[in-house]
Amino acid sequence: MIKKIIVLFIICSSLNSVAQERSSSPYSFFGVGLQKFKGTAENRAMGGLSIFSDSIHLNLQNPAGYGRLKLTTFTVAATHKELSLEQVDVTETSSNTSLNYLSLGFSAGKLGFGFGLIPTTAVGYDISNADGSNQYSGEGGLNKLYLGAGYAINDDLTIGFETSYNFGNIQNRRITVIEDILYGTRVIDRSDLRGLSFNFGAQYKKTIKGFDFHTSVSFAPEASLTSENIKNTATVVVINDIEGVTDEDERQLDDTDLTLPSKLSLGAGIGKARKWFAGAEFTLLGEGSFNANSGFNPNFEPTFTTGNSVKVGGYFIPKFNDITNYFKRIVYRAGARYEQSGLVINGEDINEFGISFGLGLPAGQTFANTNLTVEYGQRGTNLSGLIFEEFVNVSLSLSFNDRWFQKRKFN
Repeated sequence: MIKKIIVLFIICSSLNSVAQERSSSPYSFFGVGLQKFKGTAENRAMGGLSIFSDSIHLNLQNPAGYGRLKLTTFTVAATHKELSLEQVDVTETSSNTSLNYLSLGFSAGKLGFGFGLIPTTAVGYDISNADGSNQYSGEGGLNKLYLGAGYAINDDLTIGFETSYNFGNIQNRRITVIEDILYGTRVIDRSDLRGLSFNFGAQYKKTIKGFDFHTSVSFAPEASLTSENIKNTATVVVINDIEGVTDEDERQLDDTDLTLPSKLSLGAGIGKARKWFAGAEFTLLGEGSFNANSGFNPNFEPTFTTGNSVKVGGYFIPKFNDITNYFKRIVYRAGARYEQSGLVINGEDINEFGISFGLGLPAGQTFANTNLTVEYGQRGTNLSGLIFEEFVNVSLSLSFNDRWFQKRKFN
């Protein structure tokens, strides 16, 4: 398994260098970018639920899940997005592919650990005002390196803790060009972000008359990020979208602080082991404070308030140990979600809806598996001069399992 992990690290490093993180959504202009889903492809296929944990899959949303691991698990995933943007009678499309996570979890008895890399926000927009005199574009995002641990207090209850180092940078560009004037101005604001965050979790499972009842809670308190800011201004000549810089000045600005909002998730579900599961989850998002776009105002009036989301989903396995019919061993997943992001622009709430379907495909003679997820969703509105988005996400994850920390017996 170690050789497989090394090969996959190389592949994913190459993929990430070729396909840089971008969201292609104009809503990524605000704050530190558009929030990305931080769970696994299996979670995403069930509407984003973080309730369910087992012995061979990682739960990247609730660290208590590490306490249920029995095998060392390495997983990696990427998503391809097709996006349609509609404003009044104008429709545009875009697409991008990005890395979702690179994670390793392992068990040491009742104690389980996990660490990895997860992109958490994405910036990628290209917008302009009505007369085209101001053009805005941006790129970048936030990532986290995390280390988590979970402990099984008994067969029913597990608790967990995770600490993350958040880092990344965001670049916002504004080019102002006035008709019949040769020279324009270009301003680039760069914010280098860093800071720690924490996540606490607990999961409880009780079997009653053959049914497994699951409950789950996780809480991430507010976290502070430090932003080191650089402003670059230049006089430019723009001809056929090619910039010619004639004068340039760059200076360091004062550091600023940003607050990532708190997050509380509560969930419950019912199922039968290795057969089926169904659950629901409610998440409350606190009010954060963001100023990463200082000095940029493309005729929008954004505010940040508390947000929330409701998720439902589950899975079904016809017969997990059927050795004659492969399709009966496939895990069939489905789910739906509705999210109020907490972002309000021009008096309009920016909400999001999604439905998802997925397949868990067993691979080989071990517990290795491939997971394919398709999600259709909508975001925003075309009221008040805003943009309505429709998107399709296709996610693919690979998961490998092995047994480490075994006691060796010698005759």
